[in-house]
Amino acid sequence: MAITEFSAALNQVATERGIPVDSVIESIKMALLTAYKKDRKEAGEDVEVEEFEAEVNPDTGEMKILKDGSDVTPSGFGRIAAQTAKQVILQKIRETEKEVLFEEFHEKIGQIVIGTVFRVDEKLVIMDLGKNKAQGVMPQSEQVSSEVYRLNQKIKVLVKDIRQNPGRGTEIIVSRSDPQFVARLFEQEVPEIATGTVVIEAIAREAGSRTKIAVSSKDPKIDPVGSCVGQKGVRVQSIISELFGEKIDIVPFSIITEKFIAASLAPSKVTEVVLDKEENRAIVTVPEDQQSLAIGKDGQNARLANKLTKWKIDIKGAAGTFAATEGNKDQAEKSEKKIVGIWDAAIQKVNEQEAADKIAKAEEKAASEEKTENVE
Repeated sequence: MAITEFSAALNQVATERGIPVDSVIESIKMALLTAYKKDRKEAGEDVEVEEFEAEVNPDTGEMKILKDGSDVTPSGFGRIAAQTAKQVILQKIRETEKEVLFEEFHEKIGQIVIGTVFRVDEKLVIMDLGKNKAQGVMPQSEQVSSEVYRLNQKIKVLVKDIRQNPGRGTEIIVSRSDPQFVARLFEQEVPEIATGTVVIEAIAREAGSRTKIAVSSKDPKIDPVGSCVGQKGVRVQSIISELFGEKIDIVPFSIITEKFIAASLAPSKVTEVVLDKEENRAIVTVPEDQQSLAIGKDGQNARLANKLTKWKIDIKGAAGTFAATEGNKDQAEKSEKKIVGIWDAAIQKVNEQEAADKIAKAEEKAASEEKTENVE
């Protein structure tokens, strides 16, 4: 490595890599003293580096070993000095790249970045995040099971964490399944959220299937749900497209717990909410014809409402659409005894009953058709 090459490399490192020149020079000085001691030992001379001083000219690249201000640089030491300087600079580049990478992405934790898939393993998706050869690692737990990741595919991901791994270096953990990924997508798509006028109060997600998000507005003139949906649904549709068709329910948040719980069970209508604050449980009444809608397929709608509100929710059907009238009061009172919870056992019971009813109807239909054929 010639002196001119050293000078050029030093300047390049300082400008392109952002490494302070003084830091590199000090590291080279220390390495030069170590190299000088080794060189003298090979020549049969034992020296103490504390008695010597290394001098490096950052402009010309000239390097000297001094003792008490006098130049004691051995002949032929230039080659060793140049090689030492080269190794120090390369090491500094590697160290600084790691530091810059760590600092840059540590600040981006919780934010969305765009990456390119360049390797898909059995349990890992490795992504190129662009800057400084940064690699994003998406473990299986952070992937969406219904999504298929392809080589060279450009996708958005949430920077979830960054770790220093002794064996693999800096690892940037990214996610597409985290609920905050959806929240950040809304921030990007909805200006009112970005400015703080509309606030995401709570979010519950079953990645790849459905998300419920509760929003409020600091400005009474702005409809938080309408802002998130956008004109003709353009804003929410853009997010759904990014999530490859995942359903999104946007509900208004309320400080009145009963009102919030009722809204959380959208798209079903709720006629009554009774709270048991000691048990942190809510008994919710819905029209009988909307009981299945409130519970959702495999209990998903009620389960997400539970996560969104942090309340345990039990759902029961009402005889009437809203309040019971005098004519159906007795029937309504009877229906109050039939309470269907959102927990797995209760959901399974409802599903089994619905399946049994379908089988019974099919058998009845088949029997009726057979009877008609016999008559003919």
